[in-house]
Amino acid sequence: MPAASRIRAESDAQAIAQWLSEYAASPQTQRAYRKEAERLMLWLAASGLTLAELDRSQLQRFEAFLADPQPHERWVGPPRPRQHPQWRPFRRPLSAASRRQSLVILQGMFAWLGEAGWLSHNPFRLMRDKRRRLDNRQAPIERYLERPLWEWLWNWLNRPLADSATSRERYLHRRRRLIFGFAYLLAPRISEMATARMGDFSYREGRWWWRVTGKGARTERIPVPADMIALLGEWREGLGLAAQPAGDDPTPLIRALDGHRAIGDNQLYRLIKATFAEAALALESEASDGGTRPLSRQLARATPHWLRHTALTHQAQAGVELRYLAKTARHSRLDTTARYLHAEADEWQQQVAAHRLGEQ
Repeated sequence: MPAASRIRAESDAQAIAQWLSEYAASPQTQRAYRKEAERLMLWLAASGLTLAELDRSQLQRFEAFLADPQPHERWVGPPRPRQHPQWRPFRRPLSAASRRQSLVILQGMFAWLGEAGWLSHNPFRLMRDKRRRLDNRQAPIERYLERPLWEWLWNWLNRPLADSATSRERYLHRRRRLIFGFAYLLAPRISEMATARMGDFSYREGRWWWRVTGKGARTERIPVPADMIALLGEWREGLGLAAQPAGDDPTPLIRALDGHRAIGDNQLYRLIKATFAEAALALESEASDGGTRPLSRQLARATPHWLRHTALTHQAQAGVELRYLAKTARHSRLDTTARYLHAEADEWQQQVAAHRLGEQ
């Protein structure tokens, strides 16, 4: 323990655990921060270093590692439970935006550990271009499905089942439609979907609202469009319930195969990813000339969070005002929400298109 330490910790891991405990009220944030801290700790262990020994040049090496974790077989693999022997800390090398986000999180961790007296220096402060490299708030959102691709996906999700479909297949079909419709219409985070309850939907003064507790344990009410109420009614009737929920119903919205139990974040994540993968294969098989291949690759790359980005981007494109978009997204800063505004870029492209080399 460093002499100046103001926390009770015997190791870097214990010190980081105390930092993570500050986010106990926001489990999603805590999980995201734990993932980035774990990647750093595993890299430090492989390099024979401790947190206190991380300097500016090694931080640069770590950033390069995030872009290309090598050896690949040691660091990169498909999603698996943390205890699985083939678990890996990366699903793929991190994009530039993901690397910036990782460094932002770790910069905050080092600042906290410095204030706690566990570390005597913060290597992030030595980055000359720190503001450009770490401020990712202005980067526009790119990981979303453009409207034609979303419309194809929704039509694919709604394709009729064969008359011979089993009751289990019909249940899974209804559940998948509910999950993707919910994600698109209300822009929830995946943890908010997994913890949603029937009673979170309520009818007040002639309108439906969704009560959600998100980051920072803040509870908000979000307007619910008619399409979501229709989906909810179909789902509930398939469960043998009345179409409209009661405000005091604590049962899970999204349920396991038994029709009663809730499903966890990880199971929901895998379900959505598997659906994207299945849809990608279906889209690619629709055209033999390869014209849909870029779109199918986009679906194959998509993650559950893309659905939230898609929802907010399409609302912005439909003309929803920034102040209301921020309320739906539950962002504390308008510049965070502004990353979903692509209309100005489209108009810019249209106007520049008139600038030609000559009359044609």
